[in-house]
Amino acid sequence: MTNEKFNFTASLKKKLIITGIVGVALFVIGLAAVMMGGGHEEASHGAEAAGHAAEAASHGGGGEHGGSSWLTRIFANLWINNVYFTGVALIGVFFVAIQYVAQAGWSAPIKRIPLAFGNWLPIAGILMLVTWLVASHDLFHWTHEDLYVEGGPHYDEIIAGKKAYLNTPFYLARMVIYFSIWFLFFRWIRKEILAEDLDGSTQHWRKLIGISAGFIVFFAVSSSMSAWDWILSIDTHWFSTMIGWYVFASWFVTGLATITLIIVYLKESGYLPQVNSNHLHDLGKFVFAFSIFWTYIWVSQYLLIYYANIPEESVYFMERLNSDQYAPAFYVILIMNFFFPFLALMTRDAKRHVMFLKIVCPVVILGHWLDFYLMVTPGTMKEAGGFGFLEIGMAMIFGVAFLFVVLSSLAKVPLVAKNHPMLEESIHHHI
Repeated sequence: MTNEKFNFTASLKKKLIITGIVGVALFVIGLAAVMMGGGHEEASHGAEAAGHAAEAASHGGGGEHGGSSWLTRIFANLWINNVYFTGVALIGVFFVAIQYVAQAGWSAPIKRIPLAFGNWLPIAGILMLVTWLVASHDLFHWTHEDLYVEGGPHYDEIIAGKKAYLNTPFYLARMVIYFSIWFLFFRWIRKEILAEDLDGSTQHWRKLIGISAGFIVFFAVSSSMSAWDWILSIDTHWFSTMIGWYVFASWFVTGLATITLIIVYLKESGYLPQVNSNHLHDLGKFVFAFSIFWTYIWVSQYLLIYYANIPEESVYFMERLNSDQYAPAFYVILIMNFFFPFLALMTRDAKRHVMFLKIVCPVVILGHWLDFYLMVTPGTMKEAGGFGFLEIGMAMIFGVAFLFVVLSSLAKVPLVAKNHPMLEESIHHHI
């Protein structure tokens, strides 16, 4: 069954299209409600919230340049989903690269699934670039030129000191470099993997170890730098030495949950007979372990900033904890991203049971989307942010588009590597 192919049926396409149409409808309803004021969940929260918003603006941007319109809310959601789904696509390629560098045998039948995620990268790059060109002034306080005019009314000494790194030409150059090299590595890895189906030798497998090692090295640097660019620079005065690890951890556990959920779907649809409960156990362990890892990074960042109590650092959490708008999400993500997966996947049987994986993985995927919402919205919208149909609808649109690209690419090649040297070992995988 190594030549089996996924059939992206008309029925499945129809379900995705209907979901996308529902997403569009929710987005339009949410947008109309916000524009008319009726769905403006971010109404006044009192003097305390207003005072805190002013404090946040003075430390992290916003101020006169801060956006609070419905248009800024759309831009913020575009940025959230761009960053989120870019990360999921990257983690798919990263997961495949790890398997080759580790010379892992257990994952031989499932590599094509995460590999397909990489097909989203060129779309993500275009969307990211267009969003930046259209919305950068609304999302990133440091893009306003009057902040750099020494002696001017809006001069900001701290932001001006970062101009060598935070300037539009260099920023865009970095973005283009990230996506270009990520995509080139993805195409290179994919080319060698597909060539292996035609050539029974191990030369492609050995070559893939070197290519994957190169990708991992570049990914280690670029994933942190992209986190500085796309997340940290929103709150321009905020300092965090852990943001690169934090964004990676959120991306990684989301990618693992997505990989697991798609494999479970394929298994239940009659595909991947080589995959057994032992493979699912390994995937469940990954989701379980890296949910704990994300929590470790979350707590470490929080405690370091809490202990130091430096205004430029603590304002990030004050902006979220002291806000009626964002505080609920602050606590909900801890439940969805740590407590629930930790308790639900604690036992051996739970990690091997399809039902548990089908419940936990969607919760983790949604919980980490909410994590990115909390990273982006308070810094761009301040107390004018909101959560409603607009956010849900746009996330559904992106999710459907991502799945359409992934499943379409899966349908073009065999689901399992035909001549993978460790396929037999994987078939007999037992833990």
